[in-house]
Order: sequence, then C-alpha cells, then structure tokens
Amino acid sequence: PEQKLLKVDTKNILFICGGSFDGIDKVISRRLNTSVVGFKKGKDGEEIDKDNLLQYITHQDVKAFGLIPELIGRLPVLAHLEELDKEALTNILTKPKNALLKQYKKLFALEGITFDFDKAAIDFIVGKALEYKLGARGLRSICEAIITDAMYELPSKTDVKEYIITEAYAKQKLSKSKLSKLKVA
Repeated sequence: PEQKLLKVDTKNILFICGGSFDGIDKVISRRLNTSVVGFKKGKDGEEIDKDNLLQYITHQDVKAFGLIPELIGRLPVLAHLEELDKEALTNILTKPKNALLKQYKKLFALEGITFDFDKAAIDFIVGKALEYKLGARGLRSICEAIITDAMYELPSKTDVKEYIITEAYAKQKLSKSKLSKLKVA
C-alpha cells in the first residue's frame, strides 16, 4: 500500500523456487489417489512410491498448492531433489574448498591453533542434522553450538596449540545448547 508499483521485464529472469512447499506431498497424494487402503498401481502399471511422492509433481499440483498461474508460467521445469543422506552431508561438511570444517580450521589457524574434528565427532554432527531434519544448512548451527565456547576461550589460552573436537565433547556441548530442545521429526 502507498508504494509505487515497479514494472519489471521478466523476460530474462530465471525463477527458481525451492524449499517452500511443505505439505505439497498431500496434494500429490490426493491426485494420485494413494490414500486408499491396499495396493494401487499407476496409470501405466507402475507402482507408486509412497515414500517419495515429490517425484510425481506436476504444474497442476503446484497450482492446487496455491501458487498463482502467472508465477507457475515462469516455472517451465519442475524437479524434485532427493533428501541428503549421511554420506552427502559428510561430504558437504568436509570436501568443498570452502567446507565448513575447513573454515573453522582456518579461523583457529589465524590464532596459531591447530584445530580439527575427529571422525566420530563428524559422524555425530551429521547424525544430529539427519535426526533433526535440518539438512545442510543445519550443519552450521550444530557446529556453532559445539565450538562456540572453544572459539572464544582457546585463543586466550597461550598453552593450547592444538585442539581436536571429540564425539564426547560434541555431545556435551550440544546437550547444553538450545538445539538439544528440538523435537525429532
């Protein structure tokens, strides 16, 4: 209200919408009629995978979900993404050039401290991200909850030149954080 409308030429704009369709699986389920008791086959005889209904998404599902046709017309391709598994989350945490754990190592290296996570601690962090269904973005929250104290305390201790986060330390710090209050989905 009370603002000027701006005209935008959307001819050369790529629209990408993701992560904001919680509940669309119910719309897809209704369309596929998978809520009936028993085994229902698809139109061409293939069995419907009820655990991953997003793979059957169509433009009519997005419209029934509530997006306006003008926006749906700007989304010529619909695709679903598989949930990240333990291996993928571990790779995200450790492999890329700017991986989260490498960033922490670099921050501590600036203070002259060799910093690392042991394998069990990495597995614990990934396990919690999966348990809480936080995905890749949740990895940072979990790591921050675990190492915040170390980030502030270790640089002032002149006798500490190396620090390795263990699973026991990670469990202890995470249990004291607000993240531990999350309900398992």
